[in-house]
Parts: sequence; structure tokens; C-alpha cells
Amino acid sequence: MKKSSTIRDIGVMLQMRGTLLITSFLIFGYAVQAQIDFPIKVGMKPESITKGFNGNYYVTLMNGKESGDGELVEISENGVKVFATGFDEPKGIAFVGNHLYFSDVTRVWKVDEKGRASVFLKKEDFPEEVLYLNDVAVDAKGNGIYIADMGDTKYMRDENNDLWPLNSAQAKLVPQSGRIYHADLKGKVAIKHDTSPLMLNPNGVGVDNDGNIMVGSFFLGNFLVTRKGALTPLKGEFRGADAVEQDSKGNYYISSWAAGTVWKINGKTEEATVLIDRLQSAADFYLEEDKGRLLLPDMMAGVIYAVDINK
Repeated sequence: MKKSSTIRDIGVMLQMRGTLLITSFLIFGYAVQAQIDFPIKVGMKPESITKGFNGNYYVTLMNGKESGDGELVEISENGVKVFATGFDEPKGIAFVGNHLYFSDVTRVWKVDEKGRASVFLKKEDFPEEVLYLNDVAVDAKGNGIYIADMGDTKYMRDENNDLWPLNSAQAKLVPQSGRIYHADLKGKVAIKHDTSPLMLNPNGVGVDNDGNIMVGSFFLGNFLVTRKGALTPLKGEFRGADAVEQDSKGNYYISSWAAGTVWKINGKTEEATVLIDRLQSAADFYLEEDKGRLLLPDMMAGVIYAVDINK
């Protein structure tokens, strides 16, 4: 009787161990499967990336120059797939209020979890004429978005598509037409920062730890932060400035589309360290501080990189 009971107990233990092994395999197997390995190719001319529905990532693709050929793609553990279509030049993207919002030349789109897109803002909804909307960022309270209008971009570059030198006569012709707008989630738009000689062709927009605006001036290369109510440049010149962010420790980050470089800037000394360079183009990244990285589109290469920020 005792022997039979012992055999039975051993059988139960073996069965339990087998169940545990299978469960462990499934759990860890899923974890491995769920890992998204960067760099990853996403398509033609990725501009901006954010985290959205179900923890997946969403990337705006400009594609070619034909009207309506722009796309929004989703990156998940299952790979890359087209999530929404029918845009012109989709750029900066943000996730708020359980919707994705992104700019598209002179309008802003809103996309739901099913990939259904609707125009959130038309050019007529802005208080001033908008010429080239670019970056989008969630405001500090999560009640709306900031939108950068680069203004008139045709004066920035020479015949080789390079930015004019800052000391050139042509640089003096670049107009002060760029602005930063705020839109609440009901679609009411107001000017947050009006035109400024420090903010020629603003591209990147973000929010610092105090809820203040940060701006990257594409033409001048200024990284502007709000101090005592005024946009003030940090040390350094980052021409072709694209994305701007700040982490919880006070460090700043900025990418240069033109230089193919991303810098980390010490929040106290304002000294800049290169995190990655020699890319074809460094576009609008997503700061994922809990994973110690930036997710960075190299637009001209069609690739999203994971860039280590712990340098």
C-alpha cells in the first residue's frame, strides 16, 4: 500500500514537473517571440515613430512624391504591416486620447485603433496660414498636441540641396514664417510660439520636464528650450535639427536630419555627446527611456534603429 502510494506520488510529481516545463517554455518562448529586433526595415522614407495601440510602434512613411501614396505602418512582434493609407507626406506623429495624430503638409490626421483615418485639422482651422507642418508632440497634460509649422522652406537650401551657410547673404533671406501651434483634442487651435529670428524653419517640437516647449530650428540649428517664458538656445549648433526630447534626468536629445547624427546633451553643462552618426538621415525619434534607447528612423535608408542612450 505504501509502495503503491509512493509510485502514484512520483507520477503526480513528474506530471506537475512536465506541466511546469511546458508552461515555462510557452512563457519564455512567447517572450522571445515578442522581442522586436532593431534595426528593422519599414518601407520608403520613414519620418516619425511613436508607441501606440497595444504597445506597438507606429511609423509615418512619406514614400514617393505622389499625392496619396503616404502610409502609416505598425511594428509588432508579428512584423511590419501597413496600418493606414492615403496620405501625402505624413510626418510627426504622437499618441494621445487613444488615437494617433500626425501632420501631413497643411493638415493633421487622426487614426483610431482599427486604422480608420479622418482629417482632424484642415489648413483653414489654423489662425495663420500654414505652409509645411512637421513635428507633433503631446502636451504636458495629455489634453492636446503641439504642431510645428516650418513655414516657407524654399529659401533654406542651395542648388545642391545643402543648407546655405549662416553667414551667407542667402541666409538673410530666410523668412520668419515658422510657428508652433497647440490644438486641443476638440480641434481648437491657437498659436503657442509665434515667429522668431531664433526659430527659423522650426522642425522638432517637444515638452520638457516642467511642461515647457522645446523646439529644434532646422535652418539655424538652434535647440530652443523655454526659460523664464522665453525660448532660449542651448549651447551648440545642430543644423538640420529634427527631433527634440528631454529624459527624466534632465538630459536633452536632438537629431539632425542633414548631418545624420543624434546628440545627447547634458542638462547642466549643455555639453553634447554623439550617440550615433554617419546615418543617411536622422529623423524624428521616439524616446523610450525605460528601455534605455531612442527608436530612430533613418529616413533615406528606410530603417528604424534602436540607439543606446546610456553613454
